[in-house]
Amino acid sequence: MSSPVRTDDACPSSCSCARDSGTVTCLPDGGQTDRPSDIPTWTSTLILRGRNISTLPQGAFTVNGTELEMVTLSLSYNGIQTIEPYAFLGLTRLHLLDLSHNQLETISSRAFHGLTELRSLFLNYSVSPDATAQLSSALSAQSLRKLHRLELAGNRLKSIPMERLDMYNLHFLVLINNSIEYIGRENISSLYQQRRIRVYLALNPFRCNCELEVFYYWLKNSSQCQDAERVFCSEPEARRGVPVEKLRGEDVDCMNENLEAVSYVFLGIVLALIGVVFLMVLYLNRGGIKRWLNNIREACRDQMEVYHYRYEQDSDPRLANVAV
Repeated sequence: MSSPVRTDDACPSSCSCARDSGTVTCLPDGGQTDRPSDIPTWTSTLILRGRNISTLPQGAFTVNGTELEMVTLSLSYNGIQTIEPYAFLGLTRLHLLDLSHNQLETISSRAFHGLTELRSLFLNYSVSPDATAQLSSALSAQSLRKLHRLELAGNRLKSIPMERLDMYNLHFLVLINNSIEYIGRENISSLYQQRRIRVYLALNPFRCNCELEVFYYWLKNSSQCQDAERVFCSEPEARRGVPVEKLRGEDVDCMNENLEAVSYVFLGIVLALIGVVFLMVLYLNRGGIKRWLNNIREACRDQMEVYHYRYEQDSDPRLANVAV
C-alpha cells in the first residue's frame, strides 16, 4: 500500500496545486476516486470533493508517523459513510474540518481524537438519524476543547447532541433546519452559563406548548439566538407560523394549561352531579309527580269535553234555531 504523503514537491495526479498558498484541490477527474496517494508535505489546505470516499480509516492522512502541516481539510460531497477511530491522526495543527454533505452512518467515539487545535467543525447535512447518538459520543472528545464553531444544520437532530457545552471554547453553534421541537431545561441552563455562545435555530418545528416555557423565556431574555425572528411555532395548529418570541407568557405557561384542563374536568363533574341530583329528586317524588301528571291529564280531558260540547252546539242547526 502506497503512502498518502509524499516528500517531494510534485502535485498529485487529478489534483491542482497552489504551492504559494499551500492549497491542494482534488476533484473527480478521469475516474479518479478515493484519497490521493501522494499528498505533498507542504500542504496546508486540502480540498477533496466528489471522490467517493466511503470510509476514513485510522490515519487516513498520514503514514509511518509522517505528519502534515495541514490547517484546513475539506471533505464535503464525498459520500463518506464511516469515520473510524483516529481517522485524523497526525493532523495536530488542523484548524478547520469540513465533513458536510456526506452520508455518515458510523462515527467512532474516537473519530476526532488528536485534533487538539481544531477550531471549526462543519457537519451540515451529513449525519443519518442512526448516527446521532454516535455523533454525541464523538463530540465529547477532550481533544475538541478548543472548538470555536460547530455547524450541524440539516441533520434531523431532535436535540442538541452535546452533553456539556462548557467543555468547549464554543462561540457559534448552528442547528438550523433540524427536527428540534423544544430545548430542555439542562441545555438552556448551560446556554445561560456560556453567554459567549451564539446559536442559530431557524427552520426547526418547535411545539409551542408548556414544554417550551423555559426555551421561550430564554429566547425573550437572551440575545444569544442570532435568528430569533426566524424561530416559528409548528404546533399547535392555531399557533403555526407564529414567531416563538411573539407568544404571550400564558401561551407556554404550564400552570395555566393545567388549570384550564382542571377547570374543564371540574365543570364536567359539577354538571354530572347536578344531573344525578335532578334524577334523585325525580325518583324521590315519583308519587307526587304521578299525581300531578294525572291531574294534568284529567284537566286536559275536562277541557276537551267542553270544547267538544261547544262544537256540537255550533254545528247542530236545531240548537242554533232554539238559540235564536
